[in-house]
Amino acid sequence: MTGTQTLSMRNASAVSLETVPQLEFDAFRQVILASVKSHARVAALFARVAAAGHMELYVVLAADHHGTLQVAKTSLQDDAYPALTPLCTQVHLFERELAENWGLRPLGHPWLKPVRFTKSRRSAHDAWDRKDDEITVGVADFYRVRGAEVHEVAVGPVHAGIIEPGHFRFQCHGEQVFQLEISLGYQHRGVERALLGGPNARTLPYMETLAGDTTIGHTTAYCQNVEALSGCDISARAAAVRVVALELERLANHTGALGALAGDIGFLPTASFCGRLRGDFLNLTASICGNRFGRSLVRPGGVRFDVEPRHVTDLLARIETAHREVEQAVDLLWTTPSVQARFEQTGNLSQELARELGLVGVAARACGIERDVRRDFPTGMYRFVQIPTAVSQTGDVFARAYVRWLEIERSVDFLRDILGSLPAGAACITPSTLRPEHLSVSLVESFRGEICHVALTDVGGRLDTYKVVDPSFHNWMGLAMALRNQQISDFPLCNKSFDLSYCGHDL
Repeated sequence: MTGTQTLSMRNASAVSLETVPQLEFDAFRQVILASVKSHARVAALFARVAAAGHMELYVVLAADHHGTLQVAKTSLQDDAYPALTPLCTQVHLFERELAENWGLRPLGHPWLKPVRFTKSRRSAHDAWDRKDDEITVGVADFYRVRGAEVHEVAVGPVHAGIIEPGHFRFQCHGEQVFQLEISLGYQHRGVERALLGGPNARTLPYMETLAGDTTIGHTTAYCQNVEALSGCDISARAAAVRVVALELERLANHTGALGALAGDIGFLPTASFCGRLRGDFLNLTASICGNRFGRSLVRPGGVRFDVEPRHVTDLLARIETAHREVEQAVDLLWTTPSVQARFEQTGNLSQELARELGLVGVAARACGIERDVRRDFPTGMYRFVQIPTAVSQTGDVFARAYVRWLEIERSVDFLRDILGSLPAGAACITPSTLRPEHLSVSLVESFRGEICHVALTDVGGRLDTYKVVDPSFHNWMGLAMALRNQQISDFPLCNKSFDLSYCGHDL
């Protein structure tokens, strides 16, 4: 990538739209392919209607090894373009989404079908033409394996638990899974559409509920965009409180995931204890802001609630108690042979395939990929206090579980350091209005992985385009590939080891 082809940005920064390089489509395509070949990733690929009325494509490329974000755009003269997916697997869902939302047809896409079952509010297209058949939004065309001994198992979209709807279609030979196809989007909410014209009174509630268990992660990403677009620098104090909340969110969800993994194999001691201890970490967040998921805490310009000195001692004591009990519960996983027999060599995913798919977060690090926004694209207090990246090599359920455990240990160490020396400063300041015709990109390492928010403003300084990429959007295909050649009875365990979000995918 050269400076004339893309614009280099820092995380949580803003640039004028006129400085974003405008490329011919062939050059735009080559920039993406060359960047991915040199180990950059496609963090976001989305469309908007330009002032002249034609469609524009924007790409955000994350160069982990350089700690920079590369941005470029291109104009499309009609609704068809040569698909990138055959040469760059990372964009396959992005291109399907472009077809669904905007009617942009990626010619040569190997499996063009709707990403979501509910018709997007933004789409003016009721159907797509593909070769000799027609795909209608809301109607699925499933992959099938044919043979006398091959059978099909369909699960969902309605489930027996409390999870949101999602459909899983297995092609099996006996108990062996040949192919798993995952279909989501039964409750597509049109949140990105609803954000346009903001910020307004609805914007923050939308951000806090993009994915309920990732309230702090998504709200922080949004607030970083607002601060970049308004030229607002928050205090070190506010930045510290934000990372405390973000790491508590990580602790709660990693603890809950380890308990759920234990439950999926019927190992009740760890399942029972971790279920309770997840609640203890959620209660720590509630002790700061009054809400267990952190709603109403993170605000543009800082945080709404401060952590008083007298409160720090109590927080540290409760963190130590919860951590000690989590250690005892999780140690049972690593010392019980029957648990290891179920975790090891189950749901394997190679590092090569993880890179090809563009996986992020725990799923990537469990395959030996050192990829962490806190290290590669640090903002706030992460610029000054580093958290060692936790990795494993085997890419199986055990690796995904063990990476979570390592991250619990390192998050606790990080919280000891931060809470032991909270800097001074105002909890919150009021940002000014957003700069017109600017673009900002914000990355946050949530407990699932990289969250990417991209904001574009119009001539009046209002949100003209807002793109959200939850880590689940990158990682669901990783789960599908991990199930190949596994026993179908391993699906619940593999599914939980990825711990992905339905609602985060269905924005």
